[in-house]
Amino acid sequence: MTTEKATFGAGCFWGVESTFRAVPGVIDAAVGYAGGTTENPTYEDVCSHTTGHAEVVQVEFDPAIVSYDRLLDVFWSNHNPTTLNRQGPDVGDQYRSVIFYHSPEQEAAAEASKARLEKSGRFKRPIVTFIQPAPTFYRGEDYHQRYLEKRGMSNCAI
Repeated sequence: MTTEKATFGAGCFWGVESTFRAVPGVIDAAVGYAGGTTENPTYEDVCSHTTGHAEVVQVEFDPAIVSYDRLLDVFWSNHNPTTLNRQGPDVGDQYRSVIFYHSPEQEAAAEASKARLEKSGRFKRPIVTFIQPAPTFYRGEDYHQRYLEKRGMSNCAI
């Protein structure tokens, strides 16, 4: 089996991870940090707003079962891509909407998907989602992995 990676930031990573884990064809999903300037940041570092990292989920998936386009649909459907540095009650640059692409094909798919969504009229405000090359992914602390699952909680609306 050949797998691929996809990395998404869509607010607090706990709900995002849970959402992607439920998608058939997703092999694994890990929460972590990407897009900042500090190596090996901790949760506290990221929350200090001094590192520039976003809370993200890195998804490992089997493209024979689930397409990257399907993962993009899940991403767009499970957060508000029109709020800059905010998702619901969570405010800060670490909660920004971002797609970190791992290949030119992912970049093209993400840009096309965003353009379709903008033209659809689904949102009254402009989409502020960043689409950027995948930087180093720093896996989050163990207590953040499968956070909702460990607490017997279902995925919250994100």
